[in-house]
Amino acid sequence: MTVTPEQLRALATRAEALTAEVWALCGGTPGDPAAPDPLVDARQAAGWLARAAEDLQRSAAELARLQVQPCGLPWAVCPEHGNTLTSRAGVSECRVCHRTWSYDRPGRPCPEPATWKVIDRAGTVTRMCDGHVLGARAAAQDATFVRIDEVAGQSQ
Repeated sequence: MTVTPEQLRALATRAEALTAEVWALCGGTPGDPAAPDPLVDARQAAGWLARAAEDLQRSAAELARLQVQPCGLPWAVCPEHGNTLTSRAGVSECRVCHRTWSYDRPGRPCPEPATWKVIDRAGTVTRMCDGHVLGARAAAQDATFVRIDEVAGQSQ
């Protein structure tokens, strides 16, 4: 079974809801500290559930970070503006935002995270970053564009 960030986030949400339910049932914090508290174990369990929810959220974020694949198209673009780069003397610059890179960015494979699946008329799927999708939307007629995070569990 493959575990996805979405599954971990769903578990964390359920743990958070269960934590809130236990706290509501137990009345939150104990009353008189000198009196024995018959719900001490339940309150302690609520604390553990809250920590478990936090751990699940952290695990989901880490898993999502590790699953990110680079765009990998044979040339890099400006991540915000697409195919707007010029390169001179080993320095690349976006003609729109003037961001610079100290290497020939268009001459290297794109290192940006793939955030889109583009499916052309023939059914060919290409993963692309936000910058490459800007150009693909203009050039690829009848293509389907799907954000990878919307594919929920099928993005690997």
